[in-house]
Amino acid sequence: MSLSILINVFIRDFRKQRKRMLLTLIAILWGTLSIMLLLAFGEGLRKQMVADQRGLGDGIVILWGGQTSIPFQGFGKGRRINLHPEDVQYIQHSMPEMETVAAEYIRWGAVVKYGDMILNERINGIYPSYKELRNFRPQMGGRMINELDMQYKRRVAFLGDSLQHRLMPNVAPEDAIGELIYINGTPFTVVGVMEHKLQMSSYQGPDEDVVAIPASAFETIFSDPWLDNIIYKPKSYDDIERVKSRLMEVMGAKYRFDPTDEFALNDWDLMEQAKAMYNMMLGIQIFLGILGFLTLLIAGVGVTNIMYVSIKERTREIGVKMAVGGRRLYILTQFIIEALGITFLGGIIGMAVAYVMTELFKMIPLDSEALAMLGRPTVSFEIGLIVVIILGIMGFLAGLFPAMKAASINPTEALRYE
Repeated sequence: MSLSILINVFIRDFRKQRKRMLLTLIAILWGTLSIMLLLAFGEGLRKQMVADQRGLGDGIVILWGGQTSIPFQGFGKGRRINLHPEDVQYIQHSMPEMETVAAEYIRWGAVVKYGDMILNERINGIYPSYKELRNFRPQMGGRMINELDMQYKRRVAFLGDSLQHRLMPNVAPEDAIGELIYINGTPFTVVGVMEHKLQMSSYQGPDEDVVAIPASAFETIFSDPWLDNIIYKPKSYDDIERVKSRLMEVMGAKYRFDPTDEFALNDWDLMEQAKAMYNMMLGIQIFLGILGFLTLLIAGVGVTNIMYVSIKERTREIGVKMAVGGRRLYILTQFIIEALGITFLGGIIGMAVAYVMTELFKMIPLDSEALAMLGRPTVSFEIGLIVVIILGIMGFLAGLFPAMKAASINPTEALRYE
């Protein structure tokens, strides 16, 4: 028989068992809505975590000095290894596998003054490439520290957005450009204010609270002999362990320490942390998906039950069809299509409701940092595909077993059934 006849039979049965069908549809709708929303919020949280992770930097390694723990070439252990400004060019020239190398100075408790406002803040002396490595983005109208600032030791400053608000409470970020501030009594011109970003982790405090100045100006004012950190990004992260080993060889040759000495230099690999975060978020998504699947599975049991009831009520009809030559395959197909019809009808409505709810949620302003950390629920193509596959499998199984029972009915006994 044609598909149109099977659909007409499905519509007829729906009208005859309207209440049971409606309750089953609601159960499927609720199950689909649950799994869609759980997966959407999980996906939104994952994307937000990735964005927050990138607030500190994307694919970078932070390197700082250490202390030797292995005697080497006549030097005893316990020797302090410090980083120097020339190490930036040395590493860049010695290691072609490096994409970018930069460095920074850090000074806590510097006096920052604007008008009558005086604050004790953190000052970072940075390189221009810091913008890309650490995701320092200026707001409209401003700029970041550049090469000319470094070359001419210009006294210019780039402010974190939170610090700018505290230092200049009555000045808009775009109006802060060109204003004069004083760092330990030395005048600096504000050239940019940071675009706000969420930052999950830090090694020196939130970037929103920093005053960044050219590293060359920092050296002149504070006369620090050593760098606090070197930040580098390899061209490819696939071979990061070899890059780390090669870096220890290069620095070991300069400062004469054993390249295998893990304590001579210390590093923080952000990509390693990002991988751990990815695995954690994947686990959360799987857990949320399982919860939604179990809710949907309960609805699937309801579909199976209504199909069994339908078979019992239509036993004589099945017997007549088989008596006049109806094949078992037709009986199987009829009930499987009915189960799939109920499942997908409820599922499509549930998916539509879930999509509307996620879009409405996106309109809610996330005023607090806590809400912003949760991100926006996202219904991706992958989520929709997963739900459709689950609905298809569940609908098929929900119809298969009742259909097998219907196809196994003896026509003679079915005709005598009351």
